[in-house]
Amino acid sequence: MEPNAELADFLRTRRARLTPAEAGLPPGIGVRRVPGLRREEVAQAAGVSTDYYTRLEQGRHPNVSEAVLDAVARALRLDDDERTHLFDLARTRSRTARPQRGRPQPVQRVRPEVHRMLDVFNSVSPAFVANHRGDVLAANQLAKALITDWEALPYQERSFARFVLFIPAARELYRNWDEVAEIVVANLRLEAGRHPDDALLNELIGEAVVRVPEFSTWWDSHRVAQCVHGTQHFHHPVVGELTLNHETLALPADPDQTICVYTAEPGTASAQALALLASWSAPDAVRSDVASPADRPGTAIHPE
Repeated sequence: MEPNAELADFLRTRRARLTPAEAGLPPGIGVRRVPGLRREEVAQAAGVSTDYYTRLEQGRHPNVSEAVLDAVARALRLDDDERTHLFDLARTRSRTARPQRGRPQPVQRVRPEVHRMLDVFNSVSPAFVANHRGDVLAANQLAKALITDWEALPYQERSFARFVLFIPAARELYRNWDEVAEIVVANLRLEAGRHPDDALLNELIGEAVVRVPEFSTWWDSHRVAQCVHGTQHFHHPVVGELTLNHETLALPADPDQTICVYTAEPGTASAQALALLASWSAPDAVRSDVASPADRPGTAIHPE
């Protein structure tokens, strides 16, 4: 079996970011030739031999136990997302059971009850449903007015990740575009570990390498994270500045679907701007000739 290069690179980057003090180890003797911990220090902290850890970090240990992975995760001070990623990368994968290139992906559908939930949110909160690739499966009118009208796009372009990374309007819409884009990349890295044989995900990553100048630096850092919550700063062409909090909620009945909801702090200028956007985007609203992000190119995936 070929060495597990993804596992090797991930472990090296996690080791390089830690100092002995951060890992609870003495500083050691001699000049350090590389940043971060030495392999023998990780091995010591994890309770395994240096040779064993070296082979693991080189991706040459195909059947590592969960107990050892737990110990290595603790030694490297991995957070929950990083620990999950370590287990995903270390699991044994069949090299012969991969789906053939071009095999159709299953169509994902959003349940009527979830559509009604989006409608309920519509008067106060932008909200959309996405899968693990960031493909937008459904969105309420307010989300389309805030970000982009995914339903007006070809299926293969209906993606929040594609909008943020590929569409120039996103860099204007998000005041903190670098932060938003970097967390999108970190989430793609996490999902690539969970779904190594997802052809559409791999195509998205390959396209981003070519089209997004910053992507390779972010990708090579091996940062992994879920887009679970955060603050986003918008400069909207219709209502101006907004600072919104977003929460990503799991849909237990639909394991590969999450709902992302944006809210504004009550009584703030952002809350007033969001209310104005809701009024402006209502189906019976009288439009001005100002273009919204929904009228600009965006991105995401499968038909509902």
